[in-house]
Amino acid sequence: MKYIFIVLFALSFVVFHFFAIENKEFAEKISGENLYKTVEYLASDELGGRLAGSAEYNKAANYAAGIFAEVGLKPYSGDSYLQEFKLEYNHIKGTPELKLMEDGEVVSEYEIGKDFICRGFTGSGDVISEVVFAGYGISRPDEGYDDYKNLDVKNKIVMVFKYNPRWKKEGINPGNGYPREKSRIAREHGAKGILFVSLPNDKNPQAPILSVMAGEGQQDEEFPQLHVDLAVADDLFAGSGKTLKELQTLIDSTKEPASLRLKSEVHIKVDAEYYKNQPTYNVAGIWEGSHPELKDEYVIIGAHLDHVGRQGDVVFGGANDNASGSASIIELAKTFGENNIKTDRSIIFVLFSAEESGLYGAKYFAENLAVDKEKVVGMFNMDCVGHGDAIRLGGGKSAPELFEFAKNNDNLFVKKMVDNTWYGGGADAQPFFDLGIPTLYFVTQNSYTHLHKYTDTPETINRDLHEGITRLAYLTLCDVVDEQFEGTKIVPKS
Repeated sequence: MKYIFIVLFALSFVVFHFFAIENKEFAEKISGENLYKTVEYLASDELGGRLAGSAEYNKAANYAAGIFAEVGLKPYSGDSYLQEFKLEYNHIKGTPELKLMEDGEVVSEYEIGKDFICRGFTGSGDVISEVVFAGYGISRPDEGYDDYKNLDVKNKIVMVFKYNPRWKKEGINPGNGYPREKSRIAREHGAKGILFVSLPNDKNPQAPILSVMAGEGQQDEEFPQLHVDLAVADDLFAGSGKTLKELQTLIDSTKEPASLRLKSEVHIKVDAEYYKNQPTYNVAGIWEGSHPELKDEYVIIGAHLDHVGRQGDVVFGGANDNASGSASIIELAKTFGENNIKTDRSIIFVLFSAEESGLYGAKYFAENLAVDKEKVVGMFNMDCVGHGDAIRLGGGKSAPELFEFAKNNDNLFVKKMVDNTWYGGGADAQPFFDLGIPTLYFVTQNSYTHLHKYTDTPETINRDLHEGITRLAYLTLCDVVDEQFEGTKIVPKS
């Protein structure tokens, strides 16, 4: 029996190796140069950061839909490659301003993108007022913790830590920590605006980044929300006799509030328009399989097309996040279509909208599948695949068979993959994992140097790595759409 097993194993490896060599010819046509050209366009000023709901995002979506049609993909549902859904959208007009004031005069005028950035769901406001520091922005007096206790914030601007404390205190619920909740609490205490600041005692404190993650709840259309750099916070603390670091240390060590009037004054000016039900679009097409039975089974491969937009003249192009993943999906669709590659199973190529605000595009797609979910044998997600120094694949612990396909292909051809993986989906793969679909998450190691910064530009792309991970995705996809693959299930978490 042992010898039969060895022979079968050896035979399966020979079969795998044969098909891998056959697929290698087309994998080598995937070039870093072509990928880079697509990234350049998607991350260009013309597309303005591809904020879901914006005209610029729609332009990117139509561009991708046009390519899907051109290479012969079938529209995913009906006669359109665009799957519409609604989301909240905030358009920030003009250039927001933040100035340090003294006796009615401007002392410092801060630079957007570098010194500060508005939260994606900031409200409007034109406010000149004193700044007060309210710790973590938590107000739970009934539970024994209140950063606003004995602190007059009426008609003032509140500064709070962007994050909730790392510590826990028995009986205290700090809330969800999202900007919308912290802003609501400040507004309820009478504040006119809020400044978020990173934790100065962190090993690598976060610089101002543009984010459209707001959390649940109503939009406050008349309450500006800004994220300021630590250097700006130092300016605002200059006349208080304390430093931000000292106060974080005090609060964290005592687990008690240490709020403070800063005796500094700022001018905030923001003009924003909010839309509660703005249309946006996933882009999807099907490469039809040719096997009489297996063509009704599917592999989904996707990436999010959206990023976080622009503020004033500062464009957050999102070259790595996620023009890189979108470029990979587009290039893979071209590879199958332009070479008329025959597959047994069908492939659904999809570019998701609204990942940045909470995976809404992927969730909508997963909840409204146009095919039977039981017929979906796997989902591959590609997110931030163009910057870094190696290839990582998530989901290897929950979908070990898919992970082994990738690992074998890497060993044979790509040689850029590390073994480090995780259990579950993550990002846009998560809604599919939650449906019971095995997933692989393609990402690069050390990928987030420029995450949500205006410095995430095409020049930061590692072309060789981007080419390698896209080739690896192609080779692994070929394994899963081939009739030799008999399907797999998610391995229960041990």
